Order: sequence, then structure tokens, then C-alpha cells
Amino acid sequence: MILPRYHVAASAIRGAGKGLFLDETVAAGRIITAPDGINQTFRHADIAASPELSAQFHASARWFEDRYTLSPDWPDECYINHSFTPNGLWHLGFVFALTELPPGTEITVDYRHLLPPGQAEDFVDSVTGETITGLSWHDSLASSTRALARLLDTTHR
Repeated sequence: MILPRYHVAASAIRGAGKGLFLDETVAAGRIITAPDGINQTFRHADIAASPELSAQFHASARWFEDRYTLSPDWPDECYINHSFTPNGLWHLGFVFALTELPPGTEITVDYRHLLPPGQAEDFVDSVTGETITGLSWHDSLASSTRALARLLDTTHR
């Protein structure tokens, strides 16, 4: 579920297609998206072993440990694009605003948190040209937890 008012439009990121843009200001530390309607998660090994599930892997996101959701119907959250310097923090399926974000801002997150460990995205970062490779669960959770703690410390003093 996307909490602030928003719209989907052509992305400002080269090669990204569409993006998700805010229609209202979102304060730093506020939630932009929250998980909802998750009927099932799949272990990565189960997806890899099933031709039907593997065909949908392009529409997957890691939620926790080695559990993934598949969203082939492309809810609007799927239009959040990648950046190594994102304005949104992905943490356990929630996306938090890293700074105050004005209307018109295109929301980005670091896709390394959504990919299986060691798996490279099939495109590179549009700014750096670097490969986007999934973090281990430990590294993803540790780094997003530290970033969320820093964000909350600076926004709630």
C-alpha cells in the first residue's frame, strides 16, 4: 500500500520506464509504502525448482531471509526504481523517506535489498554503470536497520 498521494509517470531515470512520483510532501522518516495483501511468500529454492514460479521471478522482491513475493500483476509499488543513492529506505518491505521529499519527487530504493544474495540485476545502475548485486540477508537487514535507526534518531529529537 502506498500511503501518500502519488502518480505513476515516465521515469526521470534513463532506461527505467515508469516511476512512482509523490503528489504531496513526505517528511523524513515517514513511511511511503507498507506491505499489504501478501498472500504467500516463496523460498528461493522453490521458485528456482518451479518453471511456473521461475517465469514470474522478474516480478519478485525479497521480504525476509530467503522468502520472496511474486507480483506479476505489477502493483504501483513496482514502479519504485533503483538508485545507489536512494531517497527511500527499504526495510522489511516498508519504504521510509530518507529526507523530506517534496511533491514531484520520484521514489527510489536500493534494489540490492530486494535481490537474492549474489544475484545481479539484468541492468546496471544508470548513474554509475555498476552492477546491482543482491546483498546477503544479514548484510541487508543489518545495513537497513542501522540506516533506519540513524534516520529515526535525526527526525525525532
